[in-house]
Amino acid sequence: MATFRYSARDAAGRVVAGAIDAETEVMVVGKLRDMGFYVTSLQKEAPRIDVREGFRRLRRVGLRELTVFTRQFATMVNAGLSMVRTLSILEEQSESVKLRRLIGEVRSDVEQGMTLSDAFGKHPQTFSALMVNMVRAGEVGGVLDEVLNRIAGFYEKDMSLRQKVRAAITYPVAIFVFAIGIIMFLVFFILPQFIGFFEGLDLTLPWPTRVLILFTRTMTTYWYIIFGLLAVMLYGLRMYIRTPTGRLGFDRFKLRIPIFGPLVRKVTISRFSRTLGTLISSGVPIMQALEVVAKAVDNTVVSGAIDNVRASIREGESVALPLQASGLFPPMVVQMTAVGEETGTLDSMLTKVADFYDGEVETTLAQLTSIIEPLLILFLGFVVGFIVLAFYMPLYQIITGIK
Repeated sequence: MATFRYSARDAAGRVVAGAIDAETEVMVVGKLRDMGFYVTSLQKEAPRIDVREGFRRLRRVGLRELTVFTRQFATMVNAGLSMVRTLSILEEQSESVKLRRLIGEVRSDVEQGMTLSDAFGKHPQTFSALMVNMVRAGEVGGVLDEVLNRIAGFYEKDMSLRQKVRAAITYPVAIFVFAIGIIMFLVFFILPQFIGFFEGLDLTLPWPTRVLILFTRTMTTYWYIIFGLLAVMLYGLRMYIRTPTGRLGFDRFKLRIPIFGPLVRKVTISRFSRTLGTLISSGVPIMQALEVVAKAVDNTVVSGAIDNVRASIREGESVALPLQASGLFPPMVVQMTAVGEETGTLDSMLTKVADFYDGEVETTLAQLTSIIEPLLILFLGFVVGFIVLAFYMPLYQIITGIK
């Protein structure tokens, strides 16, 4: 949408001027004529370059913004507002520049006769396959408001789980960064001033002091090589993980790594159960729902197990058997899935599994935090203690020699 500067005359012949936003000049002329103006001149303004606006456009739409958008959408649809009117209101009140622009494009597509699910599907970076498929099922079943409420509830649960994980790791990460910062400050600014003094002493330096001098001299002399190699290694690892083989190996490592592996497994099972349960309860066919879930779990190992489930269902078998054969899902998950299939309550059973594992994730996070925090503090104390010991041992030898 562009801004046009116009000059026109009203019904009394008076000259009026101003600016108006529209897609084309024809639309501007039409709007002004509807207002009773006769256009005498019209000029399109050059777009202004706003750096902050550009950064806001590049920023992805957050999960919180999507949750609020979906919940408000469901409320307005349930109140009986038309689709176009609802989208117009949401476009006007959205605080996110990118989301406002996307809602405007969706509204334009809906006005031209496109279904809401197809309009969402044109923006896969913002509106996930889960949302698109659930909205499509809601349109077919005539329960769009219920489906939108389910989507909002799903996003709220997912956001809550992410916030718990983020809150639990923030403090340990802060301690680790603080420890590395202290070490780098000592190595680059404090220790070099004492190296010459220590080496000028007429005595055999203790091994902690020799180790500290060697480490300090290596870091201060070859820091650009060390950091360069580290950057190359991290970049190479990142590029390898982007390959199918590398991604498979990395995802398998995440599930097997000590301490953190069980946490990753529980988060994955929770996301699998909640996503599949939400899709099934919204009326999405099981095969299509499993295809969406395979992408949503963000783990290729688990995605492979879900693909095996799809193959099993295609051959007329159950969901529980391939889950059990994969070895990734605990017996409780397999048994509750089997009970849900037998009783026709698979969606509610999966939701219960997800709620259970949300609680398990919270408990595991608390346990990990209680273990990691003292270990990091112990590590920081060891490093600082080693540096102090390396400093004072030569001084102690000097004082002893003087006595």
